[in-house]
Amino acid sequence: MKIPGLVDLQVNGYRGVDFSGTDLTQEDFIGACRQVLQAGTTAFLPTLITSPDEVYERNLPVIAGVLDREEFRGRLPGIHLEGPFISPQQGARGAHPAKWIRKPDADYLKQLLDRADNKVKLITIAADLDGAEYLARCAADRGIAISLGHHLADEADLRRLLRAGATALTHLGNGVPAVLPRHNNPIWAGLAADELSAMIITDGHHLPASLLKTIIRTKGPKRCIVVSDASPPAGLEPGTYETQAGRVILEQSGRLYNPATGYLAGSSATMLQCMNHLASLGFVDTGALVDMGFYNPLKLIGLSPADIVQDQIIEFDEKKRLFYTLKGSKYP
Repeated sequence: MKIPGLVDLQVNGYRGVDFSGTDLTQEDFIGACRQVLQAGTTAFLPTLITSPDEVYERNLPVIAGVLDREEFRGRLPGIHLEGPFISPQQGARGAHPAKWIRKPDADYLKQLLDRADNKVKLITIAADLDGAEYLARCAADRGIAISLGHHLADEADLRRLLRAGATALTHLGNGVPAVLPRHNNPIWAGLAADELSAMIITDGHHLPASLLKTIIRTKGPKRCIVVSDASPPAGLEPGTYETQAGRVILEQSGRLYNPATGYLAGSSATMLQCMNHLASLGFVDTGALVDMGFYNPLKLIGLSPADIVQDQIIEFDEKKRLFYTLKGSKYP
């Protein structure tokens, strides 16, 4: 059966191009975007992780300018800022460099949004930081979807941010320390927050099948969103690479991690690969897969299918439980 497409809300880079890199050029960014689309993603949000101010000052206008090009309208609907307003704690910050993390600062947020020509559609912030509520309200007033993550938030923190306008959780189950209190921790709190949709990385490395099943059964498919969290080494051969987040190792299996901390450093998978891994597990039906990979991400950032160019032919083989692309579009 033909499906309408796949929408990815978290792409940090691709084939060696780092969207948070100090040397990002318009030409490199355009090339990486074309390759992401060619790999089976219908539309996506270029994502910047926590970065120094000079990167935001330089890269946000570069990215925003490309979003205005006719070629990418309906394919790059906006930008995701994953940070810099996240927890500085080891584990909670994930692969984000601690030295560039900032406390919630509404004035600085406005600077970032202005540099991005108001094209930010999604922002990830930590719910447990002082000032997070006010920051969330400022973002919501600008029409930006607010997701909570890279934090050590408890249920009370999430309730406060819900009232401030938060609607989602960034890669639930990840961006937390490897060892947590068994009951009072951000994963359980996130699962229990019925109003918050859960973004999940289904690359086969970030979350075991049992936890994926638990999240989807608890939240329901209508409140789950598949993301790739693709990092700059995605699409490259196994090896050691230098990224804005530091030195990382890409294994033959596809696992991508920081050898200094042992934590994962984003994903090496595309949206198509993530959807295929989830489909292969067999506990999500076709309709739910399409919701999680297309309709739900659009809804989170306030868009409809009509806002996305759907000229890419993507089909799902229900017998093989496999998504694949067909030639016949600009990005086959």
